Amino acid sequence: MKKLLLGSVLAASSIFTVTACTSVNATTDTTPTAQMQKNHKDGMKKGEMRGPMSKLDLTATQQAQIKAIMQNKRGDRTADRAEHQAERAQMDQQIQALTNASTLNTTALNRLADQQAAKEKQRFIERVQTQHAIAQVLTAEQRAKMEQMKSERQEKGRKHSKDLKGHDKQHQGM
Repeated sequence: MKKLLLGSVLAASSIFTVTACTSVNATTDTTPTAQMQKNHKDGMKKGEMRGPMSKLDLTATQQAQIKAIMQNKRGDRTADRAEHQAERAQMDQQIQALTNASTLNTTALNRLADQQAAKEKQRFIERVQTQHAIAQVLTAEQRAKMEQMKSERQEKGRKHSKDLKGHDKQHQGM
């Protein structure tokens, strides 16, 4: 009898706890989610700049020029996507063969590392070329504002990184 009574009490308290947590989450979670969805939809309106560019007060001409630069960049990437996927699959096979070999072929490993470094170099060059092309569209004031936003973003990242390191040290001491 005591076990039955105790089981009933535990079941009832579990139901009340779940119900209370659900109602709390329902009132606290829906507002931010709805706001995030609204912001996402607002940012997705056709013809609008997003991210840092949206804060630069770009003229219609500047927006059109920047969109053309970005579409050209995007077009290049999508055209080469199948080729990149095939290259990546081949490289993965070569890495797997090196990994499974009884001895490591350092010549092949160095060749793969050089190939990877060359691809990374090309991506870096393309990124800087795109940034340069966009910077040429901006006025001096807009470039300065963009640089200020970049610095603030980097400082925020550094602060976040320091906070994480401090958090890790606290947990290591426990």
